[in-house]
Amino acid sequence: MAEQPCLGPPASPAPPNPHAHPRDKWSKKMDFLLSVVGFAVDLGNVWRFPYICYQNGGGAFLIPYTLMAVFGGVPLFYMELALGQFHRTGAIPIWKRICPIFKGIGFAICIIGLYVSFYYNTIIAWALYYFYSSFSGTLPWASCDNPWNTPDCTNYFGKSNVTWTNFSRSPAEEFYTRKVLEIQKSGGLSDIGGIRWQLLLCLFLIFTIVYFSLWKGVKTSGKVVWVTATLPYIVLLILLIRGATLPGAWRGVLFYLRPDWGKLLSTAVWVDAAAQIFFSLGPGFGVLLALASYNHFHNNCYRDALVTSAVNCLTSFLSGFVIFTVLGYMAEMRDVEVEDVARDKGPSLLFITYPEAIANMVGSTFFAIIFFLMMITLGLDSTVGEGQHSRVP
Repeated sequence: MAEQPCLGPPASPAPPNPHAHPRDKWSKKMDFLLSVVGFAVDLGNVWRFPYICYQNGGGAFLIPYTLMAVFGGVPLFYMELALGQFHRTGAIPIWKRICPIFKGIGFAICIIGLYVSFYYNTIIAWALYYFYSSFSGTLPWASCDNPWNTPDCTNYFGKSNVTWTNFSRSPAEEFYTRKVLEIQKSGGLSDIGGIRWQLLLCLFLIFTIVYFSLWKGVKTSGKVVWVTATLPYIVLLILLIRGATLPGAWRGVLFYLRPDWGKLLSTAVWVDAAAQIFFSLGPGFGVLLALASYNHFHNNCYRDALVTSAVNCLTSFLSGFVIFTVLGYMAEMRDVEVEDVARDKGPSLLFITYPEAIANMVGSTFFAIIFFLMMITLGLDSTVGEGQHSRVP
């Protein structure tokens, strides 16, 4: 018989029979909570929230951000956990079970997850390359004395006798663009250049780690998250303590949280707050459906939603202090305003601005290693979560 679309309110379905299709279960409740936190807390918490916060009113931005979380992000977060736990199935079949005409949504979610993994794993591969490059007495992006540097390379950090022009490039920028990406060998989209074999190997290793993390379902991924979800908090705490002791750190904190109440009258600020909370919590990707489907039927997913979403939002707020204490230090050393070093966001913040600051700290090798290790674990948590819904029956 052909499937019929939903033409009226469906009857309340009976709870699924747990004996009809035996499914894996989380070994411990903490495995599930760490998996959800690991998926929600990603690189966006470290690079996007601090930038969006200071750009949209500093401390005043926390008001629309909190309202959007309470009335938008957290309810959708809870809804996905509840749907996955009730139906105990993944993103593909769950929509067919809810309403057959919506079954294409599940396939679309998996395709989106595939697209996201392409670019997300690439960023993690860059972090892996930086991680490997950090194991040296002197960080390779700390000076202009390398084969890939150009005459425009200017190591001006903390030096008053160096002239900075519109053509000047920092050692960290040239390492990222000319050593890591080798964009000088590309003529544009029509001539993208050859394969960067080192990055290809890093990408292969990342996909291999993701594969074996998902190999036996929650039995393996539930153990992996004990490392990948907790290590970033240890590293963030270390970086926060180090950042707070740097000269000029207070300038960055003031710039980060200085309230601009006039910004609240702009609709763009409220749109950015909504975009950030949805970007951060990640409802709609099917991952929360998949993770919750391994719970026991009577698990308190309401409490889980409140706890994990609160942890996610607080992590974003904490990351802002980690980033802006260092940006304040850079502004102090360069003798410029904080906004002059806080313009970059996205990959350039993670691969140029922050590494440049680390290279000029005491113990730079140690801080570079733990920083890029944190980036790898943050990224792996999210990309492993993206892979969960594709294997749930």
